[in-house]
Order: sequence, then C-alpha cells, then structure tokens
Amino acid sequence: MSVGIKICHALKKYGNITVIPDLSLNINNGEFFTLLGPSGCGKTTLLRMIAGFNSIEGGDFMFNETRINEMDPGKRNIGMVFQNYAIFPNMTVRKNVAFGLKNRGMEKQKIKEETDKFLKIVHVDQYADRMPERLSGGQQQRVALARALVIRPDVLLMDEPLSNLDAKLRIEMRTVIKKIQRDVGITTVYVTHDQEEAMAISDRIAVMRDGVIHHCGKPKNIYQRPADLFVATFIGKSNLISAELVQAGSNYKVVFKNGYEVEFSNVRAGTKNGSVVVSARPEELVICKEKDKEKKNGIWATVTDSVFLGLNTHYFAKLETGEEVEIIQESDVEEIISSGSRILLTLNEKKANIFEKEGSNSIMEGVETDINPPEVIFAEEV
Repeated sequence: MSVGIKICHALKKYGNITVIPDLSLNINNGEFFTLLGPSGCGKTTLLRMIAGFNSIEGGDFMFNETRINEMDPGKRNIGMVFQNYAIFPNMTVRKNVAFGLKNRGMEKQKIKEETDKFLKIVHVDQYADRMPERLSGGQQQRVALARALVIRPDVLLMDEPLSNLDAKLRIEMRTVIKKIQRDVGITTVYVTHDQEEAMAISDRIAVMRDGVIHHCGKPKNIYQRPADLFVATFIGKSNLISAELVQAGSNYKVVFKNGYEVEFSNVRAGTKNGSVVVSARPEELVICKEKDKEKKNGIWATVTDSVFLGLNTHYFAKLETGEEVEIIQESDVEEIISSGSRILLTLNEKKANIFEKEGSNSIMEGVETDINPPEVIFAEEV
C-alpha cells in the first residue's frame, strides 16, 4: 500500500545550528516527488527525517493519518536506495533481493516468487546467481532498487542514487526508475542536486536552499515561471539584466539601461514601478537577422565566443549595458557568428521573467507554488 506524506512545521537542529527552520510539505499518494537543491541545503536531512534516521526537533510527520515522529524506522515500511547502492558483497543478486523478505519471515516459496518477479521488473533476472563484484554500476543500482521494492514498502526513499554513474548510464537509469515507479505506483521521495535529472523524472519538485523550500511545483512551471531569482538561476541557465519597470496603461513596460523598451502584459496587477531584474533564458534572447537590424530596437552586444553543439550553437556575448549573456540559436539558422561581431538582441517577453530588485521575488502572473499546505488534524498517533 502506498501512502501520502504530510510534513507540518518541521524543525531540525544540530546543537545550536538550525538546519531546517520551519518546513511544511504535502506529498501525494503515488507521486514521484523530488527534493532538489545545492549541497548542504537540507534535502538529505529531510529525507532521513522521513526515514527515521534523523531526530525531529519540531513539527509533525504523517503517513496518511498516522503520526510517525517517534515510530521506529523498521516499522515505517519504507524502502531505501542509497548513493553507494549498499548491497551485500558476500551475497548473490538473488539473495540480496530476497534479504528483506527473509527477515520478515516469509515462506520460502513465496520469497522465490516475489524475488523472481522483481528481478524481472528491474531486468537483472539473468544475473540472479552472480556476485555484486561482477556487475556494472547500473546493474548494482537495479539490484538495490529491486531489494527496496520487493518488500512492497509504503514509501520509496532515494538519496542521490545515480550520482556514482557515468553520464550515459545516469540518463538510462533515470528512465528505468521513472518507468518502474509508474508501474508499481509507489510514493517516491527522491533527492538530487542535478536539475536536469529532477526535471526528467519528477511529478513535482521542491527547490530548497538553507532548509527552506523556495518553490514547489511541476517541472514545467518551475522552469517557466520560477518563484524567485534563486530558483530562476538554479534551474537551468538564466541571463540577468537590470532594468526599470514602468506602468503603461493596463500593462507594464521594462526599460533597459540603453533605452530599449519591452511591454509586458503578464506582470502581476498592483506591482509598483521601480528597479527590477529581468531573467531571460538563453533561448529567450533573439538574435536579429542582418536585414532586420535597422528596423528593430534592442540591445547591441559583442560576441565573445561560440560553441557548436550540433542542433544548437551557444553564443557568449557582452551587452552594451554591461552584462554578459549566453544565447542559444538553432545551428541551421545561419552561419556561425564569429567572435568580435556586433549583434542586436531582442527579448521574448512572453517567456522572460521579471523579479524585484529588492527581495528577488517574481512579479509575474502564473507562478504556481505549494510551499505551505493547509494544517491537518491528526487522527492517530503512534
């Protein structure tokens, strides 16, 4: 049986140091939920609090309506997959996967049936009688996943499970993990610092820094409408350009240092005029074609370098306003622009984001974030 997880006002301290000050979160039954953030942000600490490996100094942790704060880790019915696989080197693949079932006193024939089933699910059944030392890193990680799932846990917890694999294998394994999670339908909490990995596998993501969730939502919304500057710069690449925000009738316009003006129809109503930071993804800065340069207003820039990456070419340039930016353009649009060339850039105002200069919060419509869910009434305490 899978469960939903509710966390209300979680507090974690190590002595006088507060790692998680006040965190609330709601993870849905059967959801693939990812805790994403830089090293030291508290994501693994929170995962270990859910698992019962770390103490809880404040707040309430719930599996459905059961409070688990003081519940022994062995009674929480969780499956855990670690960064270093943690499979037993002195046992065959089959015995590793069967270990949890044997510990629970399951009948031998049933152990064999369940073990065979999950070996097939993760596609390592052909290695059932091998020792771990004869497996590749990806195969060992599949064994660790099968061992975690075979006990049919209520929650699957995964702590940086792909960080020890090479780039190609990481991409392969994240596809495997997502497919298995969907097939089994288990509530999964996944920890990573890899933004692309999180975007590829998650139903929802919580972006963390210093024990605080800055944005919690679906990958697409977090990428397109980040809640603040930290999220905008941590998820993917963002070019930050200083400007002034001025109301223009029912809309607003952004005025850059060189006088280039762009009107926005999706700035939140009631926003005050003032200094702002415009965040533009590399694909949201558009290089004007030579024939259009005289017809358009924009920001002039000088190309400092370029990198050809097959489908796209990445350009690095310095704006006349002083900022350095990266631009992505399809490689087949025209010939690669040489370093030292002057280019005219315009902004895709439908996709760009604007943030307060002071406070760094988004002023855009369409920001969807669920950081603090409603309080819950606890029906049962263990």
